Amino acid sequence: MTEYIYDRRGSAVGFRKERFIYTMQGKPVGQLNGDHVHKLSGSYVSELHKDMVVDKHLGNLGNIGNPGNPGNPGSPGNPGNRGAINYGYPDAFHKLLE
Repeated sequence: MTEYIYDRRGSAVGFRKERFIYTMQGKPVGQLNGDHVHKLSGSYVSELHKDMVVDKHLGNLGNIGNPGNPGNPGSPGNPGNRGAINYGYPDAFHKLLE
């Protein structure tokens, strides 16, 4: 089952497969260390909270290193809009694309 990642407006912006985060087109953009979200380069970005990548203002949790290229699993299809949800933290998925 695909674990989609949404923005605060409820649009699917990516998905999770094992410990990696991908764009909706299947491009790898991040890796997980528990709930901590890091770029593929290893630098800390934010946190995975429920089904969103959000900034919990935890500071800089360091660099976990580059895991190599996990490949492109392809596009999982778009699940549609799940509706807007605000968990009280700023949306941070865009930081993975910078």
